Amino acid sequence: MVLVGLEVHAHLTALRTKLFCPCPSDYVGKQPNSNVCPICLGLPGAIPVFNERALRLAIMVGIALGSRISNKVTFVRKHYFYPDMSKNYQISQYDGPGTEAIAMGGQLRIRNKNVRIRRINIEEDPAKSVYPTGSMLTSQYTLLDYNRSGMGMLEIVTEPDMSEPRETREFLEKLRSVLEHLGVCDGSIEGAIRADANVSVEGGERVEVKNIGSAKDVELAVAYEISRQRAAVSQGIPVKRETRHWDAERRVTVPLRSKETEEDYRYFPDPDLPPISVNPTLIEEIRKSMPELPDQRIERFIKQYGISSYNANVLVMNKQLADFFEKVAEQYHDYTKASSLIINDYLRWLNERDLSIAQAKAGPRELAELLKMLDEGIITIKIAKEFLPRMIYEGKAPKELVEATSMTALRDRETLEAVVDSVIKENPKAVKEAKREPKAIHYLVGQVMKKTSKRAEPETVYKLLEKRIKETSM
Repeated sequence: MVLVGLEVHAHLTALRTKLFCPCPSDYVGKQPNSNVCPICLGLPGAIPVFNERALRLAIMVGIALGSRISNKVTFVRKHYFYPDMSKNYQISQYDGPGTEAIAMGGQLRIRNKNVRIRRINIEEDPAKSVYPTGSMLTSQYTLLDYNRSGMGMLEIVTEPDMSEPRETREFLEKLRSVLEHLGVCDGSIEGAIRADANVSVEGGERVEVKNIGSAKDVELAVAYEISRQRAAVSQGIPVKRETRHWDAERRVTVPLRSKETEEDYRYFPDPDLPPISVNPTLIEEIRKSMPELPDQRIERFIKQYGISSYNANVLVMNKQLADFFEKVAEQYHDYTKASSLIINDYLRWLNERDLSIAQAKAGPRELAELLKMLDEGIITIKIAKEFLPRMIYEGKAPKELVEATSMTALRDRETLEAVVDSVIKENPKAVKEAKREPKAIHYLVGQVMKKTSKRAEPETVYKLLEKRIKETSM
């Protein structure tokens, strides 16, 4: 039996300032320790003031996940000593006597499983640790950048309802989509969404793997930890309660420290931050103004555009991709063809160089233009796929590429028939094989495409070859 729960930390990137001070929340690319003040540095006598917009964002997330919203916001001090925490405590929330998290309960559905939400906390982020001469494990010293310290974030804690590594990745991808559709968190910002994975196998204690930076790495870390713990149990080695670090380069977890208990944190109400009442009318106001959520958008895509459930799911799991598709759909109306090209080709070339949609040099207008040229027979699907990376990386327009390469669809029937006949004549063994096994015809299709520099339409070539092979006496 395997139990996996996640603690997801999501920055409230929609905030303009940090959680308890007026420092700008845009810390990306800034000089280290330039975006700080006495409050987020935790200097003596500095008094925090709560950014109340964070409350609205947290309530919105709670509603989206079906959580019960608390009627009072209380903050506590979570004590621990670590270099990235200058005060030696973190301002957070706690579900204990006299205190409560902003939201309790709820769930998020992945495939055929509901993953229960235990609670949602509002809290501040610590500083960023920088390891100049290697990794956390190998660097000779550590530097601290407090630009991120004090950033508002949500801690979304699940119940241990997942049992497979794949499920953890699906949960994080779905949660990121929810947060981005709400406009709460931009997951494309480095470090904006991180997760701690709590993993236990039958016969062992719970192990926490800290600060994993992506859904893909969470899946890998959980898979490794399950294998490691199972191997230990099978050999009679005790699996101790501990905190481990995910080494993404070596793809292993390594021990950090023994796992703290709740008592170790010595939670108590923060005396500088009085409780805030949450008016039920505020909750209803937010509920009525909620934007379209991923599951609703998937249903709309299927109904409005007639695309497959699979295509709709893939598009909507990445809000930027779904927005991109809708902009293409305004200009080009074969929605199935557009969604398939975006998912199978456009996205593949982005991933090839780890680019976001915003970084691509080909936008919705250029993609719609490419698809229209394909429908008009000016280019073939093979040419379209060859143009796409140059459009994305170099910013070349489809018409510009046609003019520069002279690559257009071969539409002359006689010329194409002559090429097909020459391929049949040059490949007698392949023709005989195609007579016995129809799938073997694809080799001949490839030879025709090579001779025509991919200018022939593959479907036309296939039908023509099929006809000619039946007629030949080989």
